[in-house]
Amino acid sequence: MAVGIDLGSRTIKLAVIRDGKVVEQRLVESGFDPCAQALGMIEKYGTQKIVATGYGRHLAREHFAHEVITEIKAHALGARYFFPLCRTVIDIGGQDSKVISLDKSGRVSNFQMNDKCAAGTGRFLEIMAASLGFRLNDFGTAALQSKTEAAINSMCTVFAESEVISMKNRGIPAMDIARGVHHSVVNRLVSMLERLGYNEEIVFSGGVARNPCIGHMLQEYFGDRAQIVLPESPDLAGAIGAALYGNR
Repeated sequence: MAVGIDLGSRTIKLAVIRDGKVVEQRLVESGFDPCAQALGMIEKYGTQKIVATGYGRHLAREHFAHEVITEIKAHALGARYFFPLCRTVIDIGGQDSKVISLDKSGRVSNFQMNDKCAAGTGRFLEIMAASLGFRLNDFGTAALQSKTEAAINSMCTVFAESEVISMKNRGIPAMDIARGVHHSVVNRLVSMLERLGYNEEIVFSGGVARNPCIGHMLQEYFGDRAQIVLPESPDLAGAIGAALYGNR
């Protein structure tokens, strides 16, 4: 048995693997003290092997993890757990977004990563949702209800937020602006995918995969060229990948 823990900027995810199968999984808010949260989550597993990944993996290594792996490797392993033949993975978390290419055996062969700013990440969507008065969980649904898109020209979070506020003040409907925000994120993902290349099945993992508008817009763009598929628990894919690595 092995325990995988993914310490993200917003949430901490845990998965337990026994004999190659997920037997337990949990997700909690990171809170003010993510290390204490993580320690509380793993307490009952005693001496079981713990593999950490995510934004706080190095903190985990200092305090409790036996091994750490990168988010890229963790999400690749997690994606293959759900879709054994997949060769392309998108992972969007709170602080970065990634597009990962895998070889036939499931090993990472190449990747593109946006980690220089919040643009195109969960944090970007969170800030834009707050600026428009939406709860984050409702933001994607609201964007899907619009038939008109208000174009967002800047992907810098600060400048994009200024654009959003300016549009609001000009009376542009919030749902139209929301659709434009989502489209700007999708455009960035598409650029990464086109540069890296993709296969017929694109696995979308990470917390942002639960946003219905992002997946819908990606599928709309690719049409028959590729199918966007989501794991059963997209935000737990990294933790599952970490646990699989520990259970190898």
